Amino acid sequence: MSNARATHLTRRGILAAGGALGLGAALAACGDDDANNGGSDKGEAAAKSGPWSFKDDRGTTVKLDKVPANIVAFTGVAAALWDYGVQVKGVFGPTTTKDGKPDVQAGDIDVSKVTVLGNEWGKLNVEKYAALAPELLVSTTFDTAGTLWSVPEESKDKIAKLAPSVAISVFDRQLTQPLQRMWELAESLGADMKAKKVTDAKADFEKAAARLRAAAKAKPEIKVLAGSASAELFYVSGTNLSVDLEYFKALGVNFVEPSEEAKKATGGWFESLSWENVDKYPADIIIMDDRASTIQPADITEGTWKKLPAVKAGQVIARSPEPILSYDKCTPLLDNLAEAIENAKKVS
Repeated sequence: MSNARATHLTRRGILAAGGALGLGAALAACGDDDANNGGSDKGEAAAKSGPWSFKDDRGTTVKLDKVPANIVAFTGVAAALWDYGVQVKGVFGPTTTKDGKPDVQAGDIDVSKVTVLGNEWGKLNVEKYAALAPELLVSTTFDTAGTLWSVPEESKDKIAKLAPSVAISVFDRQLTQPLQRMWELAESLGADMKAKKVTDAKADFEKAAARLRAAAKAKPEIKVLAGSASAELFYVSGTNLSVDLEYFKALGVNFVEPSEEAKKATGGWFESLSWENVDKYPADIIIMDDRASTIQPADITEGTWKKLPAVKAGQVIARSPEPILSYDKCTPLLDNLAEAIENAKKVS
């Protein structure tokens, strides 16, 4: 990976953190702000023929004459809505792999049924977007400014003029909060939230959370490190700011924490280490960034990596720094970590 590529990834804040590092000001707000309604208010469910409104996590209320049908969303958001039965027209962000299969961030989306407006982070073809006659754009936001994740900075103003947008915040909060907000958004868009598949998924999530809490309590000595790999650097994520790590920590997982001083260069998200110093933080389990933009554990050739006790013990599992915000997709994240802790040997 070139230095330019590594710099680009660090700027995005996706390596080891899954967050945005000051990608610019938020898009101009669409709709009316209602100062009397808290940002956590639910979007009101509406009949297909009736008016629709939703207050997002920027405090922006989008109001439309009817429930939007032509929806465009960041791939991971589209995948969450898909799990609830809400199908989007277009997606932007990592959607398909080189062999045409769904990217890990696409979840269960039938990629043949959506228009891909950009198949990598930060790409969105404005002309193709306009051709879809979009009624609503939905993405996440990783900062306090409400910047729409993966919407290109250079064309954000043009994009904002074509349709209103909704942002679900995944910044500095626990996973359960954006999960609830995505649930509310899907409900407002007409999803059947009483369907057995949906209610079972939520119940399974709660069981998995209890399992992870129990595993962490039973083995408090097991240290977990959240990592991510590029050709030049290894990234160690702190638990603050990232929705998954904040939640896992709240459940009792014992995480390795980079020093606050080391994280300052990345806005508090993570610490960058050379491969020579990859052993700086002893760990018993390593959870590794599973996104296509990163090097996966099986493809890491660095000898220093292979010598790590957790690697030698086979105690490395995947992590999704940009989790698909449906209960169905987040349950395995809890179960996998719980299982890893349950089976882990103390090697650090």
